[in-house]
Amino acid sequence: MPLVTLFTAPKPFTDAHIRVIQRNMLSNWLALGDAVEVVVIGDDPGIAENCQEYGVRHLPEVRCNENSTPLISSIFELGRGVNESPFLAYANADILFHPELLTVLRVLAKKKNRFLAVGQRWDLDVKEPMDFNEGWDRRLCERAFRDGTLHKQSGSDYFIYPRACFREIPDFAVGRAGWDNWMIYWARRQGWPVIDMSKSILVVHQNHDYRHLPGGVSHYRLPETSINVQIGGGRRTIFTLKDASHILVDEKLRQKPFTWETFWREVEIFPLIRLRSRPLGWLSFALFHPQKAFYEARGWLASKIKRSSFFSKG
Repeated sequence: MPLVTLFTAPKPFTDAHIRVIQRNMLSNWLALGDAVEVVVIGDDPGIAENCQEYGVRHLPEVRCNENSTPLISSIFELGRGVNESPFLAYANADILFHPELLTVLRVLAKKKNRFLAVGQRWDLDVKEPMDFNEGWDRRLCERAFRDGTLHKQSGSDYFIYPRACFREIPDFAVGRAGWDNWMIYWARRQGWPVIDMSKSILVVHQNHDYRHLPGGVSHYRLPETSINVQIGGGRRTIFTLKDASHILVDEKLRQKPFTWETFWREVEIFPLIRLRSRPLGWLSFALFHPQKAFYEARGWLASKIKRSSFFSKG
């Protein structure tokens, strides 16, 4: 039985650059060895052919929304059902992992029964097929640190968790913003450690544009992102890596170092994650961010008035 099931829902393989990136991903994940079972989910053009070529498990029958965008709930359910591996991991199809991933998982297995592991990525321009033969791990490190850029803490591209966690997930649209933030929020709400792995795992993101998305615009600007935020509980559930509770450094799990910034953030989110009260969570947000709260409240009231006026005319 593998240590971890690593699953993803790739984009169509029709764009030449996306095809190179996703084939690099498949080569990299397979190079991690037998401790990892690679699972690819979805039925977009080119997925079946590339899965067959690389010999990885392919699950095409994923549930989608009305826009034919695969749902995170279905993706995670399919990934869970493949085997009984103690760990599950979702990652975007442009992500490359260093083999230290497996070392870290074995460390965490001895420390916590429930957790969410996330971390920063290194952004790297990749235009060509990469070599994952002997010595690839050293070459990946050298290239990432020489030519890459460490992404800010607002982005999360992989999620590692024990099988006991995340058994139910809302119907988020994959490839749109919001759902990744909810993952961190939900883990904190359940009292699970959210572990920042940035100093323990090298994770590389292969840069790309947004030509594959409707209108070629960033996923942040698509209507499905707004829906993701809404079904996740609203803007208060937009948590980031800054909301991690623990860090893993030198195979030692520690609580995140104290700073006044993190202290006041914990005070702000206490009603939301400990008392599990959205009204109190919003009130706390308003106390800490009165100007933002004012504009949010004004926008919410304006939308209510506009909607009421529309229905009264009808």
